[in-house]
Amino acid sequence: MEANEERATPTRAARGTVTGLLFGQLATYAVGTAVRLGLLDRIGAGTRTADEVAADCGTHPQATLRLLRALAALDLLTEPEPAVFEATAAGALLRSDAPDSMYALARIFSEPLMTRARERMEDSVRTGEPVFDAIFGTDFFSHLKSEPELSRVFNTAMGQGTRIAAQDVPPAYDFGRFGTIVDVGGGDGTLLAAILRAHPAPRGMIYDSAEGLAQAGAKLAAEGVADRVTLRTGDFFTEAPAGGDLYLLKSVIHDWNDDQCAQILRNIRQVLPPDGRLLIIEPVLTDTVGPDTSALPYLSDLNMLVNVGGRERTRADFETLCTKAGFHLTGLTPLPAPDPYVLIEAAPV
Repeated sequence: MEANEERATPTRAARGTVTGLLFGQLATYAVGTAVRLGLLDRIGAGTRTADEVAADCGTHPQATLRLLRALAALDLLTEPEPAVFEATAAGALLRSDAPDSMYALARIFSEPLMTRARERMEDSVRTGEPVFDAIFGTDFFSHLKSEPELSRVFNTAMGQGTRIAAQDVPPAYDFGRFGTIVDVGGGDGTLLAAILRAHPAPRGMIYDSAEGLAQAGAKLAAEGVADRVTLRTGDFFTEAPAGGDLYLLKSVIHDWNDDQCAQILRNIRQVLPPDGRLLIIEPVLTDTVGPDTSALPYLSDLNMLVNVGGRERTRADFETLCTKAGFHLTGLTPLPAPDPYVLIEAAPV
């Protein structure tokens, strides 16, 4: 009997792993529902009863209690007394007014914009193409452009998703030796602002679409660096703006296929001076997945597959892209864990 129990234990644990994964989608939707209803905003920094939260939100009391208890089981809330709830440190990040809020990030990742293509991942795995286009009738970024409110939330989410990198990147690289840093696809300027605050000598430029730059002016002003940054609208598939000696690409390359990425890099190569540098900031996949490998970049890879047709890449993949565009890699600097990003420096050949 004891031997049978020993043999059964790994099977039980394995079943628990699979069951947890199968319910993962419900966790995503529970978080998305919480942010859309503003539950964490209603709870705030104190404690609230489920009935109080339901009254504030205009939701069904028992259904609200059930959602709050699910959030407590996910470690976003605690329930110190029956039907009384308080936010954990993680739950507090879902408040829209939190200084380090992840509210917009949680909202966008639970929107149909992101989730509908995931439901048809099988199609993308069969074809190698993003299924988003077939569902929405256009590509991801064109659809986003047609939805101004969603575009605003997306921009805010990308800024929120960059905050840890904005802490880790500035001290990890010698930005002070450059005259002008051009952040290509830099969005609201969260990263560039952090770099310029830490390094007072360089000036900066953000190059992005009009939609991507929509919140940049306000963000740069709030960070106190607006007078050091030029905003330029344009299409990085067509050209890169001249005038920089360091060009940044954070979370841009993974959005696109190899040919598109090579074109972006070639455009930068055409305007980069001989002593200039390219700095790509992306996760770098290992050649094999080990037992301690984080699943996050591989799940991101699948998200890129179904939604935009891009991919996460290995070091060899980045070397190939850079070679095609007239660059060679000069160094890789991983950021401190748990930050998944690596600083990939390249110089013109």
